Amino acid sequence: MDDVRAGRDQVAAGSGGLVGRESEIQRLRRFVGRIPAGTAGSLRLTGDPGVGKTALLDHAASLAVEAGIRTLWATGSQFEADIPYATLHQLLHPCIAEIPQLDPPLAAALTVALGLGEGTAPPLLLVANAVLALLRQVAKERPVLLIVDDLPWLDRTSALVLAMTARRIHGHPAGVLTACRTSEPSHFDQADLPATHIEPLSEEASAALLSSRYPAMAPRVRRRLLGAALGNPLALLELPISLGDDPSPSRHCEELPLSHRLQNAFASRVRALPAPVFELLLLAVLDGTGDLRIVRSIAAEHAGADLGAAERTGLVRADEIRERLAFRHPLIRSAIVDLSNSKQRRRAHAELADHLAGQPERYAWHLAGATDGPDEKVADLLQQAAHTTLLRGDSVGAVTRLLRAADLSPTGKGRSERLAEAAYLGAIVTGDLREAPRLMEQARLAHPGPDGPFSAAMAGGYLLLHGDGDIDAAYRLLLNAVHNLDDPSDGHYKALWEVLYTLIMVCFFGGRPDLWPPVQHLVGQLQPRPPEILAVLAATLSDPARLIPALLERADASVADLARQVSPARIIRTGIAVAYLDRLSACREPLQRAVQHGREGGAITSAIEALFLLAQDAFHTGRWEDARQLADEGLALCDTHGYELLTWSGRLTIGLLAAARGAPDTATGIAQAMETWAAPRRTGIITTYAHHIRGLAALGQADFESAFHHAAAISQPGTLAPYTPHALWVFLDLVEAALQTGRRTEAAAHIAAAHDLDLDLGRLSPRLRLVVLAGTILTGLDTDTTALEAAIKEPGNDRWPFELARIQLTYGSHLRRAKRTTDARRHLAGAAETFQRLRAVPWAARAERELRATGITISTPATGLAALTPQQFQIAQLAAAGHTNKEIAARLFLSPRTVSTHLYQVFPKLGITSRAALRDALANPPDPDPK
Repeated sequence: MDDVRAGRDQVAAGSGGLVGRESEIQRLRRFVGRIPAGTAGSLRLTGDPGVGKTALLDHAASLAVEAGIRTLWATGSQFEADIPYATLHQLLHPCIAEIPQLDPPLAAALTVALGLGEGTAPPLLLVANAVLALLRQVAKERPVLLIVDDLPWLDRTSALVLAMTARRIHGHPAGVLTACRTSEPSHFDQADLPATHIEPLSEEASAALLSSRYPAMAPRVRRRLLGAALGNPLALLELPISLGDDPSPSRHCEELPLSHRLQNAFASRVRALPAPVFELLLLAVLDGTGDLRIVRSIAAEHAGADLGAAERTGLVRADEIRERLAFRHPLIRSAIVDLSNSKQRRRAHAELADHLAGQPERYAWHLAGATDGPDEKVADLLQQAAHTTLLRGDSVGAVTRLLRAADLSPTGKGRSERLAEAAYLGAIVTGDLREAPRLMEQARLAHPGPDGPFSAAMAGGYLLLHGDGDIDAAYRLLLNAVHNLDDPSDGHYKALWEVLYTLIMVCFFGGRPDLWPPVQHLVGQLQPRPPEILAVLAATLSDPARLIPALLERADASVADLARQVSPARIIRTGIAVAYLDRLSACREPLQRAVQHGREGGAITSAIEALFLLAQDAFHTGRWEDARQLADEGLALCDTHGYELLTWSGRLTIGLLAAARGAPDTATGIAQAMETWAAPRRTGIITTYAHHIRGLAALGQADFESAFHHAAAISQPGTLAPYTPHALWVFLDLVEAALQTGRRTEAAAHIAAAHDLDLDLGRLSPRLRLVVLAGTILTGLDTDTTALEAAIKEPGNDRWPFELARIQLTYGSHLRRAKRTTDARRHLAGAAETFQRLRAVPWAARAERELRATGITISTPATGLAALTPQQFQIAQLAAAGHTNKEIAARLFLSPRTVSTHLYQVFPKLGITSRAALRDALANPPDPDPK
């Protein structure tokens, strides 16, 4: 074939070309570019099987064709390795017509070598000279590139001739590009020839390649494939095909199955091993720990089972010092399992179980592997092992063991229970919310009817809540399941804890007072006592304003205990419990650990919730850029894993940021989307989020009447509505809006409610104490400003800069009207500085107007970043990050036309003329005062 290589797969190629091969492509581009000048010479690509060498050869051929260079192809073949000059004939076949133009001795030698005529076999050197002469002849018309793949399978004569040609090609308008597997012997003399080793793809490139070909793949399966492939492009593309759609639990138990192409790539050396050595390697694969001691112990019991043969082939490496056995590539392990039969695997598992009887988890796993057919005893042991595995933080391993236990269950009810528990763990821990319904359907089919296992209700309720936000259905299902238990007060039943936790979250998201009392009763009746975090959560998340001191102390103790907690679920539940108590900052480090755990393949759901809790903390503590990034990361995970309900917690933060920074269109767009989604599902807290966003946006636009009505919709003035925790976050909004609209009586009533002896909001947090003190002065309930002045200056109260600045603004305005101009200026200047730092544009403008009213002139730069509106700044940031206008519009709830208009206005303000310059302009803003 000349110029076009037909039928060759573009291994590792995505829709836009090769993924993650930028440096290799640049080297090939330079190599091909030097061919016309005669300075290319030869280049050899080396690497593991499936790493993408052939795809790079294909790309080089494409580059050559684009440059007008003729390409000649050949690929070594195992079946032609003993035929003299077979590869050379394949390579030069397109040039046969030009052989007669050579000098007669050279033409005769090449004609005989290629089998085109009869005669005495010519010397190799004469054939090599003839090949070089033919290439010079061909290159007169246009430069030529020789591409030879699979060097180890070249026949000996072709390999020697081509090696000589490669050494002599320099100085001619031609090049030789070859490829071979690392460390595989061949007749092609590679000494002194330039080589490039093709490394596996990076983790980022591997994920991009897998996502481009299999965008709908479940996240847990994606993580497993990425770990197994270790950057091998062929494995990334072929493993999903061999895995197929088979949902059986056995798919989760052994090494990943290999496709035919992967077997060819990785299994050839395995097949050549003696049977005892192969069985020893199979045992090592199924053990999975890399413990050299156990392999050697079992090898001593079998004649001929010696690792030396496997080490000599390069399949494994034994580290005597660390006593570890390592396979050269994880897919060699898969090849070994693929080449074994079920009887061999069961025998290996049985031997491992005998040697691991003192280690319950490993013993149960191998006993299950040795079991042929249902066995309740083994299934129960494996289920217990799953629970232990989960406590160690290996959520994926726990699900795998539960699925295998379900496969071994002799009864439909036992299988149903274990499948449902796997579905629940997969959803709440590993983030497999989209896979869980399939497991739940299997559980239902295994044991249909009304007396299904409790774990099925546990998983079903969680899916109803987080999948589609069906509050009422989840509430009924879970509540009925608890009432149908033989003992709903059993405080030792861990599945009951999980159901009650989900019920608490149903009540919270439902946002309706009638949901809470039955659930609180169930928590309170647990004997001997409910788990601590469950008791705390039931109180703090329902009605934190009325929290008794003893429970507040218990909440603080739970936060203090987080330093030694390793369970992401426990960390998240504690963070949720204290969010409305302004204690998220104290949970920051444990929450960051939960996020990192999810990023490393652990508990994804916990990572999502941790990101949103950290985003809320960042918003309240004035780290607004961090808040946006954290919320965006959480939203991306929600989209990937199908967590629709949790999405709104992240959008709350983004909506509040838009409202605070003066982007009302974005803020109200998010609020409207919340209302549309929440109404048919009766998810009251999402509606509350919408009121919060709309109210803050209205305050920023000085629409105090609307702001009052939105705040009052959450909690009426003069009351802190029971079971409405969000009332604590909009307390200042309601008081400020009431004062600005002349509703001093309503504002005073709200402050009076906070002073109620039973409530005393100030004891919950310093922020609330500051808010109540400010309200007391501003409503005239107290005229002594000493306590408020002290609180404003109190170290630590600047942890909430936005609310502190808002208090200073309102208080400064109050002082100005009272003719206390000097004091007013101090507070107004402090407020203005904070608002400017936060880019809270509407509030900064109000503070500056108030300062002007005291006689101070404010000058602000009118160029650079300072000239951008908050919405323009937000759009510019997204555009600089590479988002299209359409993507920006969808994220900010705008039209693409509006985004385009804003960008048109941004460019001159930043002194740039193109989108490409945005990143530098935002990273290096011009000095507004060059003097």
